[in-house]
Amino acid sequence: QLRLEESGGGVAQPGGSLNLSCAASGHRFSIYLMGWYRQPPGKQRELVATISEDEGAIYSDSVKGRFTVSRDIDKKTVSLQMKSLEPEDTAVYCCHAKPFRNTVGDWGPGTSVTVSS
Repeated sequence: QLRLEESGGGVAQPGGSLNLSCAASGHRFSIYLMGWYRQPPGKQRELVATISEDEGAIYSDSVKGRFTVSRDIDKKTVSLQMKSLEPEDTAVYCCHAKPFRNTVGDWGPGTSVTVSS
């Protein structure tokens, strides 16, 4: 089972930027997919962005052009650069990783992002 630890997040003003990072441990080999989901207040968890070995980066339409996901395969880390933040980006952001393609994957505990003036 992967262990995922997020860092970053916090409070930003509309139009501002924040960066999130996630480090994985507990897996000897390269990780098939790493990425980010978020759960806005009172809503269900939704995809933000993922990056996998065969499909590359995938973004939700709501963040496309504003957020950038990247990963370091050797270090088993994934980052999310968030720009032009909007109040609608307020959520708990969770790191997600799948060690192999046909696995459910594991989740980090989450880090809070609040966008407010």
